Amino acid sequence: MKILITGASGLLGLNLCLANWDSHTLLGLDRGKLHGTPCELIHADLDDPAAASRLIDIVKPDAVIHTAALANLEKCEADPEGARYLNAEIPGILAESAALASVRFIHISTDAVFDGTKDGIYTETDAPSPPGVYSATKLLGEQNVLSANPAAAVARVNFFGWSLSGTRSLSEFFYNKLLAGQPANGFTDVYFCPLFVGDLAEILVGMLDKGLSGLYHVVGSEALSKYEFGVRIARQFGFDEGLIRPISVEKSELTAKRSHNLRLSVHKLSTDLGQPIPGVSTGIARFYAQAQQGYPQKMRSYQQE
Repeated sequence: MKILITGASGLLGLNLCLANWDSHTLLGLDRGKLHGTPCELIHADLDDPAAASRLIDIVKPDAVIHTAALANLEKCEADPEGARYLNAEIPGILAESAALASVRFIHISTDAVFDGTKDGIYTETDAPSPPGVYSATKLLGEQNVLSANPAAAVARVNFFGWSLSGTRSLSEFFYNKLLAGQPANGFTDVYFCPLFVGDLAEILVGMLDKGLSGLYHVVGSEALSKYEFGVRIARQFGFDEGLIRPISVEKSELTAKRSHNLRLSVHKLSTDLGQPIPGVSTGIARFYAQAQQGYPQKMRSYQQE
């Protein structure tokens, strides 16, 4: 299967492109940030809606995993129109093109479509209530995708891992701070279900292989606070866990509103895939193993200077 990955230089996109796939050929859509990757790179700019609408006809993939987005919450608050275009309009354009070409399509959304006020675990049947511009535009993207292409799959995700810059994920934030011997804030009142990006990549390709469609929560099988996540990173790497400072997100300097409870059920995903979904412990162990194997340095070697 030939799979087109948009956002190839992003955390998820690059990890997808660098994975060893036995029976799939991956093509990475890049804006000139990468060179020399194992997967073939296609240079195109999704800022041009005409180019976006022609992309699938030109590349002729068997499937698309659309990871490209404006994911910085503060930037979305500062530029709501830009966020709406990238996070909502472009996904709809690509999904429609995929439907017309009979190409499988997975759109990457976010667990942040929920405001986190529910006392319990969110399922796919719970009504979203996005708390900010980022989550509102991502929800609109979900709606545009499934309206234009009912055969598409939408994956609400929360993931961590190594990135091109080394600064894109929460795991890298804690790693960088602790490695430098610096204190790092860990939110005690924000609960989430992080999934290691390598596990996420394998699951997404598995969803394509199974032909899954509709809405899925594609997160880890274990919920924990962001403070506890930082502590586990520290313990895995042998860092001083006392450097993780437990604080409330309400006392942080972040301007965009965050949800306190992002516990999501993966029952539907696990049932339809026919396999258990990994938890955070195995993911952090894989994150550590990659560090020991020089994976972060390998990633940076693909960065265009």
